[in-house]
Amino acid sequence: MFVRIVKMGFHKENVDTFQAIFDDKKEKIRSNNGCQLLELYRDKNDPTIFFTYSYWGAEQDLENYRNSELFKSIWAETKKLFNKKPEAWSVDKTVSLP
Repeated sequence: MFVRIVKMGFHKENVDTFQAIFDDKKEKIRSNNGCQLLELYRDKNDPTIFFTYSYWGAEQDLENYRNSELFKSIWAETKKLFNKKPEAWSVDKTVSLP
């Protein structure tokens, strides 16, 4: 399993639009083959910055999602709302304490 972390910054006037898009699509994203968890975080100090954390069984699962029509449609809607280029990391989870 690995974790995909994406940091996104939005123009202030686009925050509600992004949240509506995410809320509308989150179940579809989560139901993709190999997606084990999907979370959305908002920065405490800058309410225009969000992070998505998604847990994937295999890198190919994420690649399949990234090549899907669902991802392409979400990204087309979302990328025009950004105030800066998003950043993304793929990381291996090494420790998790409940």
